[in-house]
Amino acid sequence: MDRKKYRIMMVSDFFYPNFGGVENHIYYLSQCLLKLGHKVVVVTHAYGNRSGVRYMTGGLKVYYVPWRPFVMQNSFPTLFPSLPIIRTILIRERITIVHGHQAFSTLCHEALMHSRTMGYRVVFTDHSLYGFSDAGSIHMNKVLQFTLADVSQAICVLHTSKENTVLRSGLPPEKVFVIPNAVDTAMFKPAVVQPSRSEIVIVVISRLVYRKGADLLVEVIPDVCRLHPNVRFIVGGDGPKRVWLEEMREKHSLQDRVEMLGAVPHAQVRSVLISGHIFLNSSLTEAFCIAILEAASCGLLTVSTRVGGVPEVLPDDMIILAEPDPGDMVLAIERAISMLPKVDPQVMHHRMRELYNWHDVAKRTEIVYDRTLKCPNQNLLVRVSRYLYCGVWAGKLFFVVMIVDFLFWRLLELWQPAEDIEEMPDLTLPHISNKETLQKTE
Repeated sequence: MDRKKYRIMMVSDFFYPNFGGVENHIYYLSQCLLKLGHKVVVVTHAYGNRSGVRYMTGGLKVYYVPWRPFVMQNSFPTLFPSLPIIRTILIRERITIVHGHQAFSTLCHEALMHSRTMGYRVVFTDHSLYGFSDAGSIHMNKVLQFTLADVSQAICVLHTSKENTVLRSGLPPEKVFVIPNAVDTAMFKPAVVQPSRSEIVIVVISRLVYRKGADLLVEVIPDVCRLHPNVRFIVGGDGPKRVWLEEMREKHSLQDRVEMLGAVPHAQVRSVLISGHIFLNSSLTEAFCIAILEAASCGLLTVSTRVGGVPEVLPDDMIILAEPDPGDMVLAIERAISMLPKVDPQVMHHRMRELYNWHDVAKRTEIVYDRTLKCPNQNLLVRVSRYLYCGVWAGKLFFVVMIVDFLFWRLLELWQPAEDIEEMPDLTLPHISNKETLQKTE
């Protein structure tokens, strides 16, 4: 049976050339959806001189909207001024589904709000975990509640993440699907010649920030080096905590045993991973760590903190979990060192190829899109009234925001009717059958 073809707009502040889990997820999911015959465009903010429309591999069209990042790669919240450009893109590309990514993305929230005002079906994917007590989390949870009040369907990357999102947003659980991330196993392969185990190399590739547990590394690395003279560390990544690691290296005279690589381009991550035996993740909070998948696909045994959704990512025999405590992490690393003789990188790689596949993720996302289009498109009054349930005062504020957004949209329709906006022709590339595509990625 022929599957329905969709015209999808992916929206997030986080996309290439910035690197991270969300960026990889959007790129690989978009590529697989394109190969399945769907039309996909990505909307993000400008990065440096990269502004305007660009094309990427497979004919993926990217709109780099000329807004500069405000803080942490997020664009400045504009609320209503973003409506004209979002409306224009939706009409030009004849979009049928809007798919927003990441609760921390300002552009994502605004695009979903405007899309629902215009009657489009929207899907939201949450990639992170947030708390409930600190001021930042309380603020983000209320914003998420506003955005998801009228969302068609939502996706989380793990069951832990689904539970967190349902609690934070008040979204009915039956509207939330769990579709994990994946890894490009064709790119992340074990080394043909395995590194010698006479010297144990522990690899860390992470942003060196507090949330990623850089403070834990400062305490764990000297203890492991003291207990195991044949252990060496390779640390890839950059961030405000890098200076702490460099000071630790100087203080304990570990210059020859702790190599600091700085920021590692994604294309070079495999070459760093295959030089090691153990991958160390010290995150204090994590919804889904793609770096763990990449390391396991390269045949590395993983040691990670037991936080967030990490316990769901890998089978028990491929990962050793520890509490986010220096002493417990040192014990976990010692256990990993003793397990190394039993680890077969090639077997681990083949298991990862069966467990995590981007084409499987794309097909499962198609099912969510199918469910999204089956949702009844209710009238304005019914949709807007949902915002009144977001809080005694916040609900009324959200209600007013949506009414103003609707009036602004109607004004734009009078000023520049949709039929006056030129529709863009699709870029056609040589067709590759789904069977051939799957065979090439295996």
